[in-house]
Amino acid sequence: MKELRLHSGEVFERVFVNEPPLDLRIVQEADSRVKIHVVNFSEDSEYSEILNKITVEQQGEGCVTEIYGLGYLRGEDHVETETHVRHIVGGGESKQLFKYVLADRSQGAFYGELLIAKDAQKTRTEQVNRNLLLSREAQMRTRPQLEIYADDVQASHGATTGQLDESALFYMQQRGINRDEAYRMLVAAFLKDVLETVADEETRTRLMDAIDRVVE
Repeated sequence: MKELRLHSGEVFERVFVNEPPLDLRIVQEADSRVKIHVVNFSEDSEYSEILNKITVEQQGEGCVTEIYGLGYLRGEDHVETETHVRHIVGGGESKQLFKYVLADRSQGAFYGELLIAKDAQKTRTEQVNRNLLLSREAQMRTRPQLEIYADDVQASHGATTGQLDESALFYMQQRGINRDEAYRMLVAAFLKDVLETVADEETRTRLMDAIDRVVE
């Protein structure tokens, strides 16, 4: 496990793309900011199984935590992401947005733990997991876990798993876009809103282009 402590006012921002399994713990002091993106694309090489684990603990007031993730999985690849965001004191914010697209016999999992301690009043949090299954054999497991012990907070969460919208495909075909191209456009659009949150323009453009290449 890699451990990192952010002192008052410090910023940690990182984009992890197809890196080895991630095991990261960050402790935030007052007014520090964390922004992490975890991106997993299936490669054309041999089968892979990846576990990403991110733990962030806000120990100071005024902290901001943002964790984003996306995966486009094919074959029999398996990617599992586990997050633990803990608000120990009040006045902090956190946002989590994870999206997965699964084709063939691939498998994905998202386990998100969100803890708001008793003294963490005035905390604002959001946790969202959206998943798109492109085959009958693909599997996705999602388990949000909220533990809220403070009463003056704003907390929301949501998780959905479904298939591509046939009505949207039909709509695009009616406007002259063939089905295969419409399919690729919808899948790419589903993922790209995660990448719009990447601050660095060069990195954002490179990842947008990568999605266009890998989506079939």
